[in-house]
Parts: sequence; C-alpha cells; structure tokens
Amino acid sequence: MRFMVITKATAASEAGVLPATEDFDTMGAFIQEMVDAGVLLDAGGLQSSANGVRVYFDGDKKTVVDGPFTETKELIAGYYLVEMKSLEECVEWFKRCPIQPPGEGAETNIEIRRVFHAEDFGENFTAEQQEAVQKRRAKVAAN
Repeated sequence: MRFMVITKATAASEAGVLPATEDFDTMGAFIQEMVDAGVLLDAGGLQSSANGVRVYFDGDKKTVVDGPFTETKELIAGYYLVEMKSLEECVEWFKRCPIQPPGEGAETNIEIRRVFHAEDFGENFTAEQQEAVQKRRAKVAAN
C-alpha cells in the first residue's frame, strides 16, 4: 500500500527559517533508513506559502490568491511517499520521524493518508480508464 505522509508547516518554516546543518543530518539518516529498507518512493520539502498561490473554484469562476496564508497549522511543509505493508507499519516508521520542534509551547503533527489504488474505485473505474492511467504513469516515469 502506498501512503502520503504530510508534514505540517510551523511559524518558523513559514517565516523561511531553514533547518540547521544538524537537522539535515538527522533527517538524512531517517530518510536513508527508508531508502535502505526499500519503502521510500519520494520525499520533499515545500517553500513557505509566501511563495505560493491558491486557486479557488466556484463554478466557472476561478480566483487566484497569492500567499502567504494565515492558518499555519493547516499548511503543508513537506511530504513522503512510501510503500508499506500496512497503515500500522507506516505509523511505526513515522513515530520515529525527526520532526523539527515547532517552537516553545507549540505542537505539530504529521498526517498519514493512504493513496488510492485502482481496485478502490470498483466498477466505476473501467479497464480502459485504468489502462490510460498506466500509460500516463509510464510516460511520466520515462521523463
């Protein structure tokens, strides 16, 4: 099963405070463990919301709003895409994740969500549609 593990932004990450060298070493060691175990598919950090936009949809109307966005606890700071045998295995891995402290008196969290698989959609997702998805994935992988 694939899982998206979402790390949350903090006031420091939104302010553009970069991790210390030691933080890179600690996180790198955790990531290397996942690479060595063959469970990590991708991982990355995101720049602060000040460098992003939101696109709102209301029928045919599309509105673009520039960042920064105010609700820090709702913002994503990074992600991992992993392949695990179960949600429980994923939880055990990420209970060890060296998350940067969000600041004195503040707490943060990570969110773990299962990625949909073709069989999750039942008969609504036809064989032709599944084949089209596989072709797109192959093309993306080739890039």
